[in-house]
Amino acid sequence: MKTIKLAILTSTMSLGFICSYFMELTMQNAEQYLAISTLVFADGFFGIIAGIKREGFKTYKAIKILRTLLFWVIMLTVILVIEKSIPGASWLSETMLMPLVVFQLISTVKNASMAGFIKGNVLNQILDNIDKHKGLRK
Repeated sequence: MKTIKLAILTSTMSLGFICSYFMELTMQNAEQYLAISTLVFADGFFGIIAGIKREGFKTYKAIKILRTLLFWVIMLTVILVIEKSIPGASWLSETMLMPLVVFQLISTVKNASMAGFIKGNVLNQILDNIDKHKGLRK
């Protein structure tokens, strides 16, 4: 009986330590978690509205938003743990997450345009301002 109690107390203590570690990590980097969550949900929101207009509501596409969010939250957590444990790796989160931010922002703007929130000429103007060196659209 004493062995079972000791095992339960040890596992509870270990689980408490792990949970408090991840809570501290999350709270110290709450802005990064919030940015990723907001970006993925905004893209998903406009994507669902655009999808409803095109082909009707698809549950598996809506669930894909949660899968994407879970993947990027886990990736951010792994990256932050590595950054915290290795002093020279402080550049890792910026390097790994900037492609996500760029592609998700482009996807969000495209989905917002397809959903009717951004007019086509405004989208073309935004795209033309990104690559001014290529000249204007005819």
